[in-house]
Amino acid sequence: MDALNSLIGGFAVALSLTNIALMFLGVILGVIIGVLPGLGGANGVAILLPLTFSMAQTPGGQTSAIILLSCIYWGALFGGAITSILFNIPGEPWSVATTFDGYPLAQQGRAGTALTAAFTSSFIGAAVGVIVITFLSPIVAQFALEFGPPEFFSVYLLTFCAFIGMSKQAPFKTLVSMMLGFALAAVGTDTVTGTLRMTFGTATLLTGFDFLIAVIGLFGIGEILLTLEEGLEFRGASAKINLRVVIETWKELPEYWLTSLRSAAIGCFMGIVPGGATPASFMAYGVARRFSANGDKFGEGVVEGVVAPETAAHAAGTSALLPMLTLGVPGSPTAAVLLGGLLIWGLEPGPLLFVEQKDFVWGLIASMYLGNIAGLIVVLTCVPLFAAILRIPFSVIAPIIIVICAIGAYTVHNTTFDIYMMVVFGVIGYLFKKLDYPLAPLVLAIVLGDHAEASFRQAMLMSQGDMRILFENWLVGSITTLALALLLWPMLSTLWAGTKKFLAGRS
Repeated sequence: MDALNSLIGGFAVALSLTNIALMFLGVILGVIIGVLPGLGGANGVAILLPLTFSMAQTPGGQTSAIILLSCIYWGALFGGAITSILFNIPGEPWSVATTFDGYPLAQQGRAGTALTAAFTSSFIGAAVGVIVITFLSPIVAQFALEFGPPEFFSVYLLTFCAFIGMSKQAPFKTLVSMMLGFALAAVGTDTVTGTLRMTFGTATLLTGFDFLIAVIGLFGIGEILLTLEEGLEFRGASAKINLRVVIETWKELPEYWLTSLRSAAIGCFMGIVPGGATPASFMAYGVARRFSANGDKFGEGVVEGVVAPETAAHAAGTSALLPMLTLGVPGSPTAAVLLGGLLIWGLEPGPLLFVEQKDFVWGLIASMYLGNIAGLIVVLTCVPLFAAILRIPFSVIAPIIIVICAIGAYTVHNTTFDIYMMVVFGVIGYLFKKLDYPLAPLVLAIVLGDHAEASFRQAMLMSQGDMRILFENWLVGSITTLALALLLWPMLSTLWAGTKKFLAGRS
């Protein structure tokens, strides 16, 4: 009941004319970002984050700023499906699974059906994720109020280890990416002792590497460089959605209610863990194919094959905000960027946020409901317009994006040094993409490195260097044990597979 009362208060905040206008603006920008393969949700939020600096300084501006950024995220999630279905080009990594049946449906002349199914399923998945956040986040936040430095460090450790143990990339590459992030986070002033570290006598590095500069370079410039190298040629089906197609598709979708429910559950779990939207979409697609009566037709153009990954991806993308809000631990790269934005605005994500910034939190949660409704309306009415954007040569779009990135980087501290650093991070992002190293662990380590270090050192001061403090009670002990299990999981699974193969060979 308290959650419902707080949610009603959040709607009162979110339903201002300014915030509603920002919702639609954010969704439209997000869809455009999602449609362009050189960008993506995390990239778009990172590039446009500087626009919120002045907004966040006004009364109630922080809520408006987070509503704008979150709606950019929702829009990018919707937009990724357009290129996947019409052009067989994933606009987002998770939308790869959507191409399996979405593009064959478009080739059969059923692009409108595929898009309607994708958008509706996306809405359902996001709605389930928001409901989970609404009722679960106050409980998690209240529980987390009892956390001390050992508990917080164990949660950070669990997050880092989850990325290693559950990543689709090689564990070694994930670990390397994360270690680089820790090294970058260590530059500047020691948060505990106040001493300087790895500044090399450069005054500019006294405050360390700015998070915003890093993400603009890594995601914005890095993706653009890679896309320009690979080249893009858009050839695909045209799409037109009318009311008749929408109604006919909506009549068909209830047949797949179990697939939607199962995919939403998979998505919410993977978003909170955090596994991410990409593995969630593939897992949901595989499970749907396994249990579907038409499993043998998956890949040939089945509506259910679109419903499963879209529902799971949006549920994962939305629920990833739960650990970010309640514990200060992002569940996805985009959540990490949003976390950085909150820190820049002077807000500390975590359990105290629900106590000290109640209007902000519940205004954001309420905007999730409204933003997804706005997103569904926008994409169902404007698909031909967004698809037409792809007809513009990417050689024209890329310089515009680069200029926007440079402006965003410069506005952080009004210095050209930040532009140079943006380029450096862009090259790093490009190399990481070329070598198939994940960027998410690097961003996560940059954002949480200082916090994890501070919590660990405080815990060590409390215990006088005794590591047993990380196992002193059932809560911190179970979290730490789970973290270590996830860290060792790739090695254990490899050993188990090798053992089974050896035993099978001897029999």
